[in-house]
Parts: sequence; structure tokens; C-alpha cells
Amino acid sequence: MVTPSARVRFRVSPGARRSDVAGRHGEAWKVRVAAPPERGRANDALLDLLAERLELPRRSLSIVSGHGARDKIVLMEGIDRAESERRLEEAL
Repeated sequence: MVTPSARVRFRVSPGARRSDVAGRHGEAWKVRVAAPPERGRANDALLDLLAERLELPRRSLSIVSGHGARDKIVLMEGIDRAESERRLEEAL
């Protein structure tokens, strides 16, 4: 059996007052993280936030594109695209 997975685009704003899913940004999801953009801290904060809000294990999430940029693509294993979109909508 094939494990479902999804690649989802995010626009990340580091250094925010608090971490949260902010809504849509074109094709991507806008996410604010409190961590600063240094030494991968904002990337870790993004994955921690997504794991919590999407109710997925942290190990099932990985950044596949945009490690040093605001625009990122996150691979989510164990969840399909439709379910990831539904859970992100609920997180708003």
C-alpha cells in the first residue's frame, strides 16, 4: 500500500510576535513564526507549528525546497493534499 503524501507551499514570516497559520498567500499558505531566521530556527519553528496544527508526527514533515527563503515547499507524509488543506483551514 502506498502511503499518502502532499507537497504544500508556504510563505513564512519569521520574527513574528507569535507563531500561527495566517491564511492564504496566492497558491501558498501564509505562516508566521516567532523564531528568528537564523541557523534554521525559523524552519524548525515552521515544522513544529505544522506538526501541532495538522496533528502529524514531526518526523513526517520535511522542507524540500526553500531552506533559506521565505517561500518553502513542505513534504507531508501520511496525509494527502485534500486532508492537509482541510486541516490548514481548520487551523485558521
